[in-house]
Amino acid sequence: MIEEKSADIENTILKIQNYWNERIHDLEVAQHPVGTKAFFSDLEEYRFDKLRYLPRVVDFAGYRGKRILEIGCGLGFDLIRFAQGGAWVTGVDLSKTAIDLARRNFAHHQLTSDLRVMNGEELQFQDSTFDMVYAHGVLQYTQNPQRMIDEAFRVLKSQGEFIGMLYNRRGWLNVMSKFFKVELEHEDAPILRKYTIGEFKKMLANFSSVTITPERFPVKSRLHRGVKGFLFNTFFVGAFNRIPRPLVRRTGWHIMASAIK
Repeated sequence: MIEEKSADIENTILKIQNYWNERIHDLEVAQHPVGTKAFFSDLEEYRFDKLRYLPRVVDFAGYRGKRILEIGCGLGFDLIRFAQGGAWVTGVDLSKTAIDLARRNFAHHQLTSDLRVMNGEELQFQDSTFDMVYAHGVLQYTQNPQRMIDEAFRVLKSQGEFIGMLYNRRGWLNVMSKFFKVELEHEDAPILRKYTIGEFKKMLANFSSVTITPERFPVKSRLHRGVKGFLFNTFFVGAFNRIPRPLVRRTGWHIMASAIK
């Protein structure tokens, strides 16, 4: 029975790996050939347009001389910002496609990094190795997010920081998706889970202190077109953002957490 369960887990992880090996996040917005400097510029500009909150919430320049690990680093856009701020950066991702492209991205910026294909649920690092572990956009797609968080806790130094994000089951985008019957990005992934703020706090129970901040509120979409896209961009975005933020704060699509070991 244990062997069957282990085989099921390995099969799920392989499906996740194959899925992300075959896909590049936000590829639809790229205007230039994959792997070129202009290609990375296209995707970086789009990422930080739709995630305008990120540079405000995450101090990319605040880790000079610190050792940072990003789990699920993708093409390396966030990790590059930490490196530009003077951090020593390591990135892992289950996808070889992502790691290969991240290496090219770092090369274009002439920055040093340690990038490895690795399962974030089984980190191949010693205990107490990193000053900060970053996991933005990966926990909701992994086989066992609690195990990934526990691994992040293990490799953090005493008083080290974990910064992570999960999708909000009670977030505005989840409600909009169901109401208008528009699929979320990567809804066809082998695993896509959403959580409440309370559930995320429980997952971080081992940390000595936890700060939760719901973020990512509506901005105009470049991916959705037609009548639904027009209505969303023309009416919904403006109307939603006129509501005082404290009244809708808990509906932020991204539940951001900062936790201290």
